[in-house]
Amino acid sequence: MKKTVTICFTNNKGGSGKSTTCSNVGAAMAQAGKKVLMIDGDMQLNLSLSFFSEEKVLEMASSEKNLYYAIGKQQDLTDFIVHTAYENLDLIPSSTLMSSIEYELFTKWQREFILKKCLQKIKDSSVYDYILIDAPPTLGGWVMNILCASDWVLVPVEASPWGMFGLANMFDFLSEVKEIAPDLEVLGIVITKADTRKSYFRQTLETLQEMPDMYLFESYIRVDSSIEWAQDSSAPVVEFKKSSRSAKEYTALAEEVMKRVSR
Repeated sequence: MKKTVTICFTNNKGGSGKSTTCSNVGAAMAQAGKKVLMIDGDMQLNLSLSFFSEEKVLEMASSEKNLYYAIGKQQDLTDFIVHTAYENLDLIPSSTLMSSIEYELFTKWQREFILKKCLQKIKDSSVYDYILIDAPPTLGGWVMNILCASDWVLVPVEASPWGMFGLANMFDFLSEVKEIAPDLEVLGIVITKADTRKSYFRQTLETLQEMPDMYLFESYIRVDSSIEWAQDSSAPVVEFKKSSRSAKEYTALAEEVMKRVSR
């Protein structure tokens, strides 16, 4: 029986392209014939907005069919899955109420593993090849929950002067999580929002290449207006404009991710 692989997309700095990378890698995997479940773990709802209109996302966020409700009730997540418009691609939407999840988890028994328990039935069923989780840009109990439920961590880093700000803190946090989730592994870092004409892209690239024992994805994502147009249309760019440069880059990244996790 195949094993479902769970990948968390995380960076404690906002604006890293985390949600966009998560949505497009998932959509590209689905295009490759893989069955993918995406989980929106962020109160900002950006992953949900990558596949549904704002009206539909707010409707789901205010209903009882979202991640916040499931975690609060510690329920199996199977009943919270919604189908997207794309073959092989499903989503568990988020809620703006996720902003209070840290406080609500605090008094729970084995609170770091609640998401893992809620996901267990789905993982055991092996229905999905991949589960991709979009984490909020924070370091706390909820992100720890997401990490404990994951097999791998992928870190998008924006190629900007402040893109790597706080990266050391995040890896310190990951080291702490590995004490209670020793099987968690860092998949690597992917550079996003790259403008190869600017010097700080080269600086970012060289700095990341020098990080010891850290895989830097060969694929990187350049600045492309097609991404913004896709977001405005509530669609991943790999579906919105397949011929665009960014769609090809995300497809290459998805292939690289699948190759690495299957080693």
